[in-house]
Amino acid sequence: MTTLKKIAVIGAGTMGNGIAHTFAQNGFSVNLIDISEDSIQRGLQTIERNLDRMLAKEKISEKEKASTLKNINSFTDTKKGVENADLVIEAATENEALKLKIFGDLGKFCSSSTILATNTSSISITKIATAVAHPERVIGMHFMNPVPIMKLVEVIKGYNTSNEVLSTIFQLSKTIGKVPVEVNDYPGFIANRILMPMINEAIESLYNGVAGVYEIDTVMKLGMAHPMGPLQLADFIGLDVCLSILNVLYSGFKNSKYAPCPLLVNMVTAGKLGVKSGEGFYDYSESKKAEKLAKQFL
Repeated sequence: MTTLKKIAVIGAGTMGNGIAHTFAQNGFSVNLIDISEDSIQRGLQTIERNLDRMLAKEKISEKEKASTLKNINSFTDTKKGVENADLVIEAATENEALKLKIFGDLGKFCSSSTILATNTSSISITKIATAVAHPERVIGMHFMNPVPIMKLVEVIKGYNTSNEVLSTIFQLSKTIGKVPVEVNDYPGFIANRILMPMINEAIESLYNGVAGVYEIDTVMKLGMAHPMGPLQLADFIGLDVCLSILNVLYSGFKNSKYAPCPLLVNMVTAGKLGVKSGEGFYDYSESKKAEKLAKQFL
């Protein structure tokens, strides 16, 4: 099994900074890469806030917090950021064209022995691997959000992914405290092939007037023991991401059960994307937060 020491993560957003945090906390040297310095700084601030939460809960020490932050270096130049990396994990926006462009660049910037992983939640690993020479080194590592807390890593083997790379990523996932599960390369893999139709059906139920947002989520939380209702979870994932994944499923399977609900399409078109935009099925605006805070004292 190949020993991996230096990790590069492309994308400083929610998933990228979570992946960087997790590897850095487990003693790996991490290069966090994004095209925007502002995005890098937001990502680093998020990592520090999350470490502070862990510190407050006595899950880590001040020393561990400091060493985690010290293990992370930031870059806005992808070529410099992936230089000498043993593993590159792409965690950019869920967009096929963008991912193909990134992997095309990685094929030029990285050595042929560098393992190239993608955190895609639905896009074909086999398709992404066509952008590079030696496609046997391309693999899917689908982390769950929030990455520092959630244990699962869906490890997706593309058509050409070698067994050695699969074994290496399995062992690496265990090293950082995760539970890897092998999945084959079909649209949506397992997590989203099952989850997204459920979320879409919840949206259809709302669209058809069967029940309201609160009622739908309450049924699933109290009746099915889900920690979060499907509409709240959709807000948390991002309605634009949900729509993108459903489109991949619908395109891949040509089955109407994966067709996105018109309500979801309209909400995304209107910019109601969930937590990230301040409003989705629920209101996350500052005024609403202030209202909730005020109620605590009434």
